[in-house]
Amino acid sequence: MPRTTAQQAALLASPDDTEAQFYEALQHADLDHLLALWADDEEVACVHPGGPRIVGLAAIRAAFEAVFQRGAVNVHPERVRRLHSGDCAIHHVLERVQLHSEAGQAAPTAWVIATNVYLKTALGWRLVLHHASPGNAGDVQELVADAGTLH
Repeated sequence: MPRTTAQQAALLASPDDTEAQFYEALQHADLDHLLALWADDEEVACVHPGGPRIVGLAAIRAAFEAVFQRGAVNVHPERVRRLHSGDCAIHHVLERVQLHSEAGQAAPTAWVIATNVYLKTALGWRLVLHHASPGNAGDVQELVADAGTLH
């Protein structure tokens, strides 16, 4: 049964809720659910690892249709760093992606570094940008500098 707008807004009560549903939609190759998480705005954008900037919901739909033709994306957020200010939230995510493997072989792991940006709208928190870059196993170890004086 399709969700009503009120049900969707209730489910998207925080950026974390929206992010959890985003990764769930990727894991189930659920294009309609995935697109329902995006803001209804001409300037929403997505960058897949090594790919060009994709702008607008129609182009994002086409890009994820192509991704899902190969099946669901076995992706799991490993580390999330959050910056939340007012009606905007930015999440820097280290994603672990289990790649497809030959039958009987262990699936290789790929690492992706993603930035997800969310805006609070009348319909709840919506995704406005997903920017993913290729990573490597070394990215698991974060480089964190002590907070110091800038000037």
